[in-house]
Amino acid sequence: MGKQRTIANEITLKGVGLHTGENVTMKFVPAPENHGFAFKRVDLEGGPIIEADANFVVNTQRGTNLEKRGVKIQTSEHVLAALVGMEIDNVLIELDAPEPPIMDGSSKYFVEAIEKAGIVEQEAEIDEYVVKEVITYKDEATGSDITLIPSDEYKITTMVDFGTKILGTQNATLETISDFKAEISEARTFSFLHELEMLLENGLIKGGDLNNAIVYVDKEISASTMKKLQKAFKKEKLSVKPNGILDNLTLHQPNEAARHKLLDVIGDLALAGTRIKGKVIANKPGHHVNTQFAKKLSKIIKLERRNKVPKFDLNKPPLMDVTQIMGMLPHRPPFLLVDKIMELTDKHVVGVKNVTMNEPFFVGHFPGAPVMPGVLQVEAMAQTGGILVLNTVPDPENYLTYFMKIDKVKFKQQVVPGDTLIFKCDLISPIRRGICHMQAYAYANGKLVSEAELMAQIVKTKQEE
Repeated sequence: MGKQRTIANEITLKGVGLHTGENVTMKFVPAPENHGFAFKRVDLEGGPIIEADANFVVNTQRGTNLEKRGVKIQTSEHVLAALVGMEIDNVLIELDAPEPPIMDGSSKYFVEAIEKAGIVEQEAEIDEYVVKEVITYKDEATGSDITLIPSDEYKITTMVDFGTKILGTQNATLETISDFKAEISEARTFSFLHELEMLLENGLIKGGDLNNAIVYVDKEISASTMKKLQKAFKKEKLSVKPNGILDNLTLHQPNEAARHKLLDVIGDLALAGTRIKGKVIANKPGHHVNTQFAKKLSKIIKLERRNKVPKFDLNKPPLMDVTQIMGMLPHRPPFLLVDKIMELTDKHVVGVKNVTMNEPFFVGHFPGAPVMPGVLQVEAMAQTGGILVLNTVPDPENYLTYFMKIDKVKFKQQVVPGDTLIFKCDLISPIRRGICHMQAYAYANGKLVSEAELMAQIVKTKQEE
């Protein structure tokens, strides 16, 4: 699939927020593997961080607005679209205000900043969700809907019906994400005159000017409205072009509005938290339907990954049998809870245990309805992880492994006699000073049965002189 990517250097942009009118300094900062996208409010005490997560969406009026523990980020979509469009996986976005700078109302300047900062590959593989079946979401109130279907790469089509004579129906398609810069990044945000009047009356778009928004005139402009617009946009004279837009801008493409809607879809679906391998078909998209779809997609991805059982042939000879395991681990029956090791790298390990009625704990743990104790499932995962950390020393027989922390433990299914347990442990961070921090999963019968975040340390035993 290729390697994850971040930027090579920090880079700063300055501008104003569209709705707040505040001066904003925004900095793109390189981030480690599996970090994803997150915003950091450096103007607030403690520099709180809000991850780019659909579950933090609180409002979609005139943009996609996030909030976590009272800390807000407004209009996140143009920045996120630029990062996805440039095929970046990990970046921290630092802001000294609640809203990124609007720039020219597109993603163009963010794309240019990313290019200037440089792009570097990281060690970890790309985290990508491969679409295998059709996923849909429909907003019954507006008639908007989004469909995601299998495809060989990330593609997006938007079909937009604005319901006005001046704009009508438009379509836009991005056949490959690598074309984002050339075909989509320059598409600017837009507004209709009737919306603009309402926004001005409510004190919004304080940072707006005629350099960062296309204004479609869908009604006759009265003399009083024209004066308000001239004052708001600091222009002595305004007029309407033959194509129905105010005379501040020239369209990049006839379907620039549909292209901008496509840009918004990319930015909003970034909130699903992973790259997508599939085709998006968005009919009358908007921030509400986009983010509701992102929430649905995020749940589907988490559920599928949580239940994803490692696949391998249990009939193949293991990397380590029980005798070899006892040569490495200090545990012995009846407390040795791993029978085989099937996979072992410097970052993950997969182990197997066949659960039989002969297990000593079944004698007293619900004799009439034997169930493997959850604490022993956690212990078995820890023993499997112990193989991972002990594999880093030349003399594992001279070490003991001790728990330091057990966190986020969840039990999903019962484990009963006859089950074959598969344990998978992945490093969360590199092993340092014998300390192993890992995410562990246990599976049986094609389902996740338990999971936990474990931290353990290996300690050398005293040797007799």
